[in-house]
Amino acid sequence: MYYGELKKCDIANGIGVRVTLFVSGCTNHCPGCFQPQTWDFRYGQPFTADTEREIFQELELSYIDGLTVLGGEPFEPVNQQVLAYFLERVKQRYPHKTIWCFSGFRLDDELLREGSYPRTADTDRMLSCIDVLVDGRFMEDQKDISLQFRGSRNQRVIDMNKTRETGSIVIWDQLRR
Repeated sequence: MYYGELKKCDIANGIGVRVTLFVSGCTNHCPGCFQPQTWDFRYGQPFTADTEREIFQELELSYIDGLTVLGGEPFEPVNQQVLAYFLERVKQRYPHKTIWCFSGFRLDDELLREGSYPRTADTDRMLSCIDVLVDGRFMEDQKDISLQFRGSRNQRVIDMNKTRETGSIVIWDQLRR
């Protein structure tokens, strides 16, 4: 897996101060995407043990609230095995820090549907580690810069813990709009 950027002090992609990993590779190719360079699966640098150590070192800091993963597309099948293992390690080492993930794939229509393009043997492992999932492709005709943590009105901010508890999609209750 490759990644395009690592932000160590991000306040735009989740609640609080976060470490943010922008993974590379995306087949969605949403018109108006703010990171089209990350569509290329070989964009940036390889994700290595050194990258993981660097992220863990940042997550040790008391003022860091958690990790955010976006892209590109974290749920591209070629990204999932590495990310599933990595997210499990983050969750194990830092159980009080939250993991946010942004995906163009919809949870119910694609990530959970057997036989869909993004669904792999590692999808459920990734989903089990995520506290908040922002899902849905960016749609230029629904763009709204006033939205919290998303770029278009069709995208959802899902509380994955409550969704797992209830078996139904639960929108994150701290969402302003």
